Amino acid sequence: MKIINASYILTCNDEFEISKDKAICFDEKIIDIDNIEVLNVKYPDAEIINLPKNSVLMPGLINPHVHLEFSANKSSLTYGDFIAWLNSVIVKRDDLLLACTDEIIEEQLKIMQKSGTTSIGAISSFGKDFEACLNSPQRVVFFAEVLGSRPDAVDILFNDFLSRLRAAQDHQSERLIPAISIHSPYSTHPILARNALDIARKYNYVVSTHFMESVAERNWLDKGDGDFNNFFSNFAPNSKPMSNADDYIKLFKGCKTLFTHCVQATPKEIKEIEDEGGSITHCPVSNRLLGTGKLNIRNINNLTIGTDGLSSNISLNLWDELRAVILTHEKQDINSLAKKSLLAVTKNGANALNLNCGEIKKDTLADFIVCELPEDVYCEEDIPLELILHTKTTHSTYIGGRKL
Repeated sequence: MKIINASYILTCNDEFEISKDKAICFDEKIIDIDNIEVLNVKYPDAEIINLPKNSVLMPGLINPHVHLEFSANKSSLTYGDFIAWLNSVIVKRDDLLLACTDEIIEEQLKIMQKSGTTSIGAISSFGKDFEACLNSPQRVVFFAEVLGSRPDAVDILFNDFLSRLRAAQDHQSERLIPAISIHSPYSTHPILARNALDIARKYNYVVSTHFMESVAERNWLDKGDGDFNNFFSNFAPNSKPMSNADDYIKLFKGCKTLFTHCVQATPKEIKEIEDEGGSITHCPVSNRLLGTGKLNIRNINNLTIGTDGLSSNISLNLWDELRAVILTHEKQDINSLAKKSLLAVTKNGANALNLNCGEIKKDTLADFIVCELPEDVYCEEDIPLELILHTKTTHSTYIGGRKL
């Protein structure tokens, strides 16, 4: 049992309470929160950890959407246009997968760990990231992904997906949690999607999907036209959309689902997703690099923030992504946006991934980080923004009460 004493505690609850000169008592979970003097009396045998001046204790960061299998990419892919990028991924995919060793993935996991990411949602298309995720100290919700649109290959594709899912099931623990990803409405045959979602409902697995990432996807699903028409004609002449947007959303009824990107989704579609308990994952750097547009986050309640992968980003550090959020949404009040963004990578991320963390409160897992402000803040209301502006790595990171 330990007691850790901070200058400030960001609870990251709905009220975004900031406590000054408070401490928490913890082991694997948070046991109590109070003044240090009170905790010393209540838990006289606990080890005391005194943090530096201007220290901020807050929940560990949660990155709900990251593709680790493309971590070898630096400058191999084309940016600026979604279809141009997608074509470059197809050309370079095998080389990038071959170059992406366990060591490279482990290094990216360590970078995320040092920046305070204590939980991730790993989208695994090929299973190359499994060993590194299995050995990571972070909590990993491991999304075995199903994709493929050829009707004659449905059985082969589904069996490959099952083999990756079973590997996660065989190693399920508090740190590795099986989950399912349906790649997207334009790339996944409805039979594959329905069969995978039946498994998700049976085992109450969290689900993830890409949705309405680009104008090309919007035009394809709505009209069977646009850039995807030319793209698919290279593989299968006379191709048609396998689903429209509304029918695709309905596929996920009864599943706890993260819909990622949603840049081109309509307000009606966003509302339908949230009404079903789904969440929206915002990846601003990826959206900018692929030229897909800007998500309107103003009226999104169940907002999470992810980095996507290094195929469409230059950093898996969530603080970099949070700074991108602040700079992208220039018309929103900057302090309110900072709070909303921190909730997106703590409480909301935990809710989306079905994890018992993301807040500093009793009986949640003791997954928390300590950051240091460079100097005294003008007022406590400035702390969320100043953290986002200045934090790159943490002073310390705890997962399950253990300091990493």
